[in-house]
Amino acid sequence: MVSETRPFETDLWWGRIAHGIAIKDLDSALAHLTDPASATETIHWGRNYLYRSVLDTEEGSVDVVVKQFRNLGTKKKAERRLKGSKAERSWQMALEFSKAGIPTAEPLLLVESKEPDGPSFFITRHLGAQVEARYIFRAVNEGRLAEQFPAFDYDLFLESLGFALRRMHEAGLFHRDLSIGNVLVPEGETSVGIDQITIIDLNRGRKKEGLSLTTRVRDLCRLTIYQVEQQRRMVDAYACWDPARGTAGSHRLRHGDRASAALWWAYRLYHHGFRFKIEGKKTIRAPFKGVGRGIGQLFAPRRAHVHIPDAPEGASKRDQIVWDYLSDQPHQHAGKLDKLKVRLADAPSHLRNLAICALAAPRIRRRYKELKRGLYSRPLPWDGVGICVRPFPEGPEELMEAIDDLGVRNVLLRLHPWQAVHDDELQLARELHSKGYDLAYALPQNRDLVRDPKLWQSRIEELAELFTPYGKCFQVGQAINRSKWGVWRYGEYIELAQRADQVLRRYPGVETFGPAVIDFELYSTASVVNLSSCPSFDGLASLLYVDRRGAPENRQMGFDTVDKALLCQAIAETSRACAGRSWITEVNWPLWEGPHSPAGKSVSVSEEDQATFLARYFLLALTSGGAERVYWWQMIARGYGLIAPQDPEGSAAGLRRRPSYYALKTLNSQLRGSVLQSRLPSPTGTYLFDFERSGQRLLVGWSHQAPREIELDHPVSEVIDQHGLIGEHDQGNRVQLTNTVQFFRI
Repeated sequence: MVSETRPFETDLWWGRIAHGIAIKDLDSALAHLTDPASATETIHWGRNYLYRSVLDTEEGSVDVVVKQFRNLGTKKKAERRLKGSKAERSWQMALEFSKAGIPTAEPLLLVESKEPDGPSFFITRHLGAQVEARYIFRAVNEGRLAEQFPAFDYDLFLESLGFALRRMHEAGLFHRDLSIGNVLVPEGETSVGIDQITIIDLNRGRKKEGLSLTTRVRDLCRLTIYQVEQQRRMVDAYACWDPARGTAGSHRLRHGDRASAALWWAYRLYHHGFRFKIEGKKTIRAPFKGVGRGIGQLFAPRRAHVHIPDAPEGASKRDQIVWDYLSDQPHQHAGKLDKLKVRLADAPSHLRNLAICALAAPRIRRRYKELKRGLYSRPLPWDGVGICVRPFPEGPEELMEAIDDLGVRNVLLRLHPWQAVHDDELQLARELHSKGYDLAYALPQNRDLVRDPKLWQSRIEELAELFTPYGKCFQVGQAINRSKWGVWRYGEYIELAQRADQVLRRYPGVETFGPAVIDFELYSTASVVNLSSCPSFDGLASLLYVDRRGAPENRQMGFDTVDKALLCQAIAETSRACAGRSWITEVNWPLWEGPHSPAGKSVSVSEEDQATFLARYFLLALTSGGAERVYWWQMIARGYGLIAPQDPEGSAAGLRRRPSYYALKTLNSQLRGSVLQSRLPSPTGTYLFDFERSGQRLLVGWSHQAPREIELDHPVSEVIDQHGLIGEHDQGNRVQLTNTVQFFRI
């Protein structure tokens, strides 16, 4: 039980520490806990960021949960000044819960920034494996409780919940936000008692002397219990709780225990009112969904995550760009209105580019149609799988071990020309070269280098001298159609590309690829590679993502992944500044991992979906003949990488190989050295490819839609799933195609 705390203050922070917590090095601990890079797991990613981390104490490491609250904006700053921050209110209520003996996450630290709009942090001991009650209620409401929670005693849970809430109210504690996500029960427990119910998210709570009937039912009515008999059981338990009846864990309703009529009908009235309020809000807001947010985004400055530094003081609209070290990419502080003003100022340049694209469109379209007609009409070697990397200073040996184990021979190393030192990159390049990897490099730009082309040229000269002994292929530029990467007009990129070309062509055998347009904006690609001033590339480089990060079979403007790859190839073959080769030098699916994710939460996916989409994307793009190579960005990274760093249950270096790692490893090991013979006929929504290696047939298939059972022309001897697991097949010619990629050995 936490009842005493002690204050602390440093140059950057102030706050309180729970009594009995002896922190080894307070400054280091605060720097670690308040840095989202220290997160070992994302728990919640929304208005506030909730993540797991580790606190070093004199007694050893403590697994903790950090809840980060932002205090940006006039309203939030005023609330913080008048009422205290949400973190401070959470802290105070957690202490009250602890004093009353009501289970909640044990408060360990309150950390407040000394900046008026700086973040606040509420840090608690990790509870262990818990399940939000929302999943139990949903399972009941969907009629799937027995399936999802076998042997779970739901009646006992409702009674225990009623007892727990009555005990909370008798202590004068009014939660005010008692949602189904703020009640936790132990994972795997089937008989939940009153002391096993944990109540969290207390920042809206209040401590009062005596709670009225209406105050009590305002808490109770928020729980999504829809069946009257279940509501009755919970309310009866609430009404009949008696602390003198024995231990809290032994409470059960007795025959004849009933709530008073006043409590029951007040609960029913408030419950219906709350549901009406929620549904009414949805109905009213539906026609305007996104409108207010869009207007706000247009006129208001962008609000960044708290770890992202402010824009340089006095920076112009074009120069409000900083580096986001968590997602390993730039962040643009300029809002939509500011960007629109810049675009309008550059309108003549953009109109000229559109005209060039329009002139090139007919020949691109003709070639695209020819490629489409010839799709899967000839044997195609499988050898274009690639992986992007950056150095991993925390464990360089573990990085090389992972690359070797993956088995992919094409590696793209991203260099950062704005860095002054490249020792880690150089060490990695030497080792990759010594092991026979086909090494290529990406040369991204930032705003400082765009503004100073001479500095860019000098940096390219330095990098070329250092790295050409180990690899001869260079991607020049990065996401040139995104202002956060520093390029506002394509003329700016052309100057960088010209200077890089002058430098790189001095070295025998060097090949260049560009312009590295990101997403399905191939009109930008077609414009740049048909400009008369664009230097000649040996191949087209595209960062070809799927629209909104959905399944690779999804269509955007009528084009799926295969169509997009063929369109890239058509541009490469018909442009004036690009030889007829096409590489996809970056693709990934972002994960639900807070600010580490390179895209918004609305487009993030699970680890299993990432693995499935990866395998399907590589197969679609490389079997189309529209991509000579496809590279996944990247090997080790939180938020999107094949390997997650800083996992406490991983190896000594803190590395955990995700399902996507094994999916790429399996894809490469099964198909390396094979030749695609054809795409076999299969039902709509399914894909079935026929490969051959050393006289052995291997069919690869999946279903983009519902699972489908199909019959092959020959019996199958074994099936390999996308994780590399091998199973015997005793169904003869019949196989089941699912959404995951499977390999059928004939």
